Amino acid sequence: MNFSEVFKLSSLLCKFSPDGKYLASCVRYRLVIRDVNTLQVLQLYTCLDQIQHAEWSADSRFILCAMYKRGLVQVWSLEQPEWHCRIDEGSAGLAASCWSPDGRHILNTTEFHLRITVWSLCTKSVSYIKYPKACQQGISFTRDGRYLALAERRDCKDHVSVFVCSDWQLLRHFDTETQDLAGIEWAPNGCVLAVWDTCLEYKVLLYSLDGRLLSAYCAYEWSLGVKSVAWSPSSQFLAVGSYDGKVRILNHVTWKMITEFGHPATVTNPKIVVYKEAEKNPRLALGRLAFPPPRAAAGAASSTESKYEIASAPVSLQTLKPIADRANPKVGIGALAFSPDNYFLATRNDSVPNAVWIWDIQKLKLFVVLEQLSPVRSFQWDPQQPRLAICTGGSKVYLWSPAGCVSVQVPGEGDFQVLSLCWHFSGDSLALLSKDHFCLCFLETEERVGTAFGRPGDHT
Repeated sequence: MNFSEVFKLSSLLCKFSPDGKYLASCVRYRLVIRDVNTLQVLQLYTCLDQIQHAEWSADSRFILCAMYKRGLVQVWSLEQPEWHCRIDEGSAGLAASCWSPDGRHILNTTEFHLRITVWSLCTKSVSYIKYPKACQQGISFTRDGRYLALAERRDCKDHVSVFVCSDWQLLRHFDTETQDLAGIEWAPNGCVLAVWDTCLEYKVLLYSLDGRLLSAYCAYEWSLGVKSVAWSPSSQFLAVGSYDGKVRILNHVTWKMITEFGHPATVTNPKIVVYKEAEKNPRLALGRLAFPPPRAAAGAASSTESKYEIASAPVSLQTLKPIADRANPKVGIGALAFSPDNYFLATRNDSVPNAVWIWDIQKLKLFVVLEQLSPVRSFQWDPQQPRLAICTGGSKVYLWSPAGCVSVQVPGEGDFQVLSLCWHFSGDSLALLSKDHFCLCFLETEERVGTAFGRPGDHT
């Protein structure tokens, strides 16, 4: 595993292009485009204000930069650096901006979610969509880019409109049986739309493309409900993370629950492998220690190397007692993600913040638990194989595969605190993001899944 030099960054805005050739990073009002292989700067664009959001078009030919405070979007072309586009929403303001799947239209959501403006880069035409709902996830495109589902709120009721992306014509419009819709997401195959209700009401609804209600699922009542939702890549399973600390798996045939995964604070099954992160204790020459330690030594101590140890059952995990009188309590399944091959599901229970749970989806049982020394901030699957990258806000990045797991110290002067990470689509490299900097981590590619990282079910 090799690391690049460290580059400047603002607002954690660092993204690989969809075709994998370029890396975009933002430094205040500047947009820097680098070649992924050499990390040489190819283009440097200057925006009118500090960039708050950046996004590649699907064909990697354009990149948009949104400046919400100014109500501005600027679009840059990689093929024609002298070409640029500026979109000013004026007094309506700007709350969100994103590309359409064709990479030739931009959807801007105005402040207070009054409307969505669809701007065409080709014809310079403008279309308006009324009544978008302000919620966690109110826009969802099908994977093939043909349809857009939009959550709406009108006359104090929730609705969903389905638009054809080629001409932005309305295909279907239907109301949803929700009190206060919180999010929508298409299945990867584009055949089913999942809709979930506010956390105050446990309800997951599944609609067909023509607006028919296929199924409604409610696990319990009179308690906080759905916190997170994820489709499996095959569209066969829908994982629903709840505030009661359980993940429920719905199947695509009957839309009934086939199993539920609990996240107890103690792992008692001796067949479950529990990896615990532990600090490596360097041998210290006690007679030569100065007190207080010099600043350099103190910095080195904060980035102590660590390793994983296999714990013997029963294993007690560190738990966090939620503060009952505050909003958004640290309870329930705050994050979940399927591996690209559908073999595994990774989850995090917010009341057990240091642990990542990895479930075997074929056998529908717990496979591995990883407990870190610090709360888990983010995790993401390698797009090409069952390999999970984890960060905790410290100076290390953690990798798990069915063959085992490893803790890697990020080299460099100072304490590089990894707050977020993102994979290159090839799985050969990983961008590690800190508050003011980023670097690339290059992984060995000579031996792929079957050898270096084992097959699902193997342990070393």
